[in-house]
Amino acid sequence: MRYLLKPEAVYVLLALMMDFFLGDPERIYHPVRGIGLFISKAEKRIREKTSSPGHLRVWGLLLWIVTVFGTFLVVYGLLLIAAGIHSFLLIALQTLLIWLGLAARSLERESGKVIVPLQSGSLREARKHLSYIVGRDTESLDKEGIIRAAVETVAENTSDGVIAPLFYAFLGGAPLLWAYKAVNTLDSMVGYKDERYGDLGYVSAKMDDLLNYIPARLTALSLILSSLQPGYSFKGSFHIWRRDRRNHKSPNSAHPEAAAAGALGIQLGGDAIYAGKTVQKPFIGDERRLPEVEDIRRVHQLMYTATLLFALTCSLIHVLILKGGDLF
Repeated sequence: MRYLLKPEAVYVLLALMMDFFLGDPERIYHPVRGIGLFISKAEKRIREKTSSPGHLRVWGLLLWIVTVFGTFLVVYGLLLIAAGIHSFLLIALQTLLIWLGLAARSLERESGKVIVPLQSGSLREARKHLSYIVGRDTESLDKEGIIRAAVETVAENTSDGVIAPLFYAFLGGAPLLWAYKAVNTLDSMVGYKDERYGDLGYVSAKMDDLLNYIPARLTALSLILSSLQPGYSFKGSFHIWRRDRRNHKSPNSAHPEAAAAGALGIQLGGDAIYAGKTVQKPFIGDERRLPEVEDIRRVHQLMYTATLLFALTCSLIHVLILKGGDLF
């Protein structure tokens, strides 16, 4: 029963290694798809009932509560059933569910798909692959713009897709990790600050900001420490993070982006086009040089190093807490 909400650190690390080497299993129906399908159907039903801004905010709150707590209870229930059958099944299922909640390898794989087209000069193909992983319009991006967007995506999602899920897995096992994934999925589907989703997605956007507040800063710290390895700038990473960590409308996104930009010595951010409209965004980092294709591989290395550093630190804290508990 102890593994329901507090799995041993070794199982979280095992799940992380599975993600590093295997990535998301293609033949398993991914839980995020199920969460997304529920949100999509719920949104359709809500919009059939009302279009009032006030009512949409109330329904948005209910949607958030049902989706997040429902996900937590489903995962907890599955683990409870597994625990009643055999402790080994519980450990295996806990590890499997944590593995499915991590996205380091997938992030490397998907962002890395722009590398070969860029090297061969096929900007059209590179823009196509990039469009699958970013929210901005990619049709007008030049080579450097494609690289910047890929690096930004990896840096930001090192927090959302890797460090934050690990953070919640160490705190509360697979149930809390998947509750966080539900929060993240809600934000990505309805958490837009526009005319269509400004009311329905208001709670989802705010709660995503809140639950990513600590992980985003821990991600930045991990990236800064990872820049101590050869080929990166520790001084630059720390300096740019301190200076530019608020250069984003999100309270969290600029933290990992600034740490990565400083470590690589390139400039990120700047104006971008979304749905045909130019959105003015401040720059992050100094343009010490133009971005190059190798920067995508470099940010991958930063991501993996930061993730390992964070996971090992959490594991050590986890062990120390358990030993401290045994003393009392």
